[in-house]
Amino acid sequence: MFLRQLIFDTARTEGVGELEETLKWGEPAYLTKKPKTGTTIRINQSKSNPNQYGMYFHCQTNLIETFRAIFPVEFTYDGNRAIVFNENDEVPVKS
Repeated sequence: MFLRQLIFDTARTEGVGELEETLKWGEPAYLTKKPKTGTTIRINQSKSNPNQYGMYFHCQTNLIETFRAIFPVEFTYDGNRAIVFNENDEVPVKS
């Protein structure tokens, strides 16, 4: 629920516009209603490690590359697809 709210708050403050909340592949997914203002973000538990969950991004964007440049040690990444969290992690949020 924390990540869900963070997605909505970030979209609102960054001028992305209204989001649509839906399911894609059975996972909560958030996409922009206005074309070409963002990419879909999904949230799901890790299939290989049930104690982890992630925010998943389209692999053909540069979002993970950008996150890695800005937050090189703050997050754990899964290739160019996801930011991964352990179930007890406090998600770092920049004020």
